[in-house]
Amino acid sequence: MTTLQRLTPDERGFFDTVSSIIFSNPFTVNRAAIEAVLDRSAGTTTGSADHYFWELLPEVEASLSRLSARGIVKLQSVQASDRERLRHVFLFKVYDRYLTQFDALIRAQSRHGAEPLAAEFGREFLRDLYDYGFSDDDALSYLALCYQVRRAYFFIYHTLVGDSNSMEDLRRALWDNVFTADIRTYRDHLRHRMEDFSTLLLGETGTGKGSAAAAIGRSGLIPYDPKSGRFKSSFTDTFITINLSQFPETLIESELFGHRKGAFTGAIDQHEGVFQRCSAYGSLFLDEIGEVSVPVQIKLLNVLQNREFTPVGAHHSKRFSGRVIAATNQSIETLRRGGRFRDDFFYRLCSDVIEVPPLRIRIEQSPTELEQLVSLLVERMVGSPSPELGKQVLDGLHKDLPKDYAWPGNVRELEQAVRRVVLRGSYQPQVDTDAADVGWRDRAVRGQLGAHELLAYYCQDLYQQFGTYEEVARRTELDRRTVKKYVESGRTRTAH
Repeated sequence: MTTLQRLTPDERGFFDTVSSIIFSNPFTVNRAAIEAVLDRSAGTTTGSADHYFWELLPEVEASLSRLSARGIVKLQSVQASDRERLRHVFLFKVYDRYLTQFDALIRAQSRHGAEPLAAEFGREFLRDLYDYGFSDDDALSYLALCYQVRRAYFFIYHTLVGDSNSMEDLRRALWDNVFTADIRTYRDHLRHRMEDFSTLLLGETGTGKGSAAAAIGRSGLIPYDPKSGRFKSSFTDTFITINLSQFPETLIESELFGHRKGAFTGAIDQHEGVFQRCSAYGSLFLDEIGEVSVPVQIKLLNVLQNREFTPVGAHHSKRFSGRVIAATNQSIETLRRGGRFRDDFFYRLCSDVIEVPPLRIRIEQSPTELEQLVSLLVERMVGSPSPELGKQVLDGLHKDLPKDYAWPGNVRELEQAVRRVVLRGSYQPQVDTDAADVGWRDRAVRGQLGAHELLAYYCQDLYQQFGTYEEVARRTELDRRTVKKYVESGRTRTAH
């Protein structure tokens, strides 16, 4: 009978530390924990931002070599109490071995579209885990998890660029939204239950809420099919989006839930709504959720509660297994106070609420933010990195715009500004009096507005929302003539 070995106290401590690091949020890297396990006597090595825990690899490999010399080469070589520690380190080693192949598949699948591509390296990945003593079920589960981790990092890191504090906070929040703060919690309890966690994205128009939603929606768990050598779905097909403001009230239920042929005048064919088209591995993005009427909110609330919906004109319900992500550029609190957004619907949507920062705040926090965004937008426009064209665009923007330009249209405006500079060599923004003072709340928080300016902005904002001087007077507890004076003062100021 073979005697099972035990890890030493030092080995247990090292493996526990490695486990806590590799399963943590990579955008909240605990540098002190990493430094504590590194042997700097061998000098420093160079790694990649795409492999965020690369510094641990030499120490892990050295530790595994020492274990191998003692005959510890698989999970079954040690006592049961040590196997979970060893499992994590073996997994980290295999994950690193196939990291570039995961990334190549993600890029190829992004170009290819809805049909899942072959991932032959998946069989090799599984064999490596089998050799380390993983069971069939565990190996398949970890392959799907590693693919999910790579996709989440790829889309969060590469599509949401910027080193401002607010963007760092956004990336951390998106990762936690997919995996929780510790992937072990997700792995053990939640990986098949994330449909219960709806997400609400808040932010001004053009800030990139759609990109943030896509990063979540393309990062769901997708199982691997060892017979076909493919993952069971393409992540390009798992993210369904609908802009609710584009549809009239009479059609929005059909777009959401579908309809049966003949359900209403003009329904000449059966139609699948977005809830039916969303796969079990996917997410449904409801953009401009603040635009939907209360009756539609009630129907959506029922779907979120019961996970079932009924197409218009049908008599049998269908199951919805995906995850819901919603977004609005409006103030949810204002909508709720005005009775335009139900409290029970809000509480069903807000398992997680994530703020997407405006561009002016990002640039204020980091002088290099604009340069990084321009580089990304130029690369998307021409299909490859172009430092020369990026510098040309930046020079044009700096020449034409004031240093403290507020970018009222946010990243969406910047994208068009880049195109305008490429076409014409300059960018002259159109003045939008409604958007010109979009940053007044930020300036108020920073103490940069006097009382008269603050009231003028606030009264004008309320007037735009409610449309009458009487309603603004009621809400501000000012008389009607004073309100009118402040609103007209605001108009005169924005006109200049």
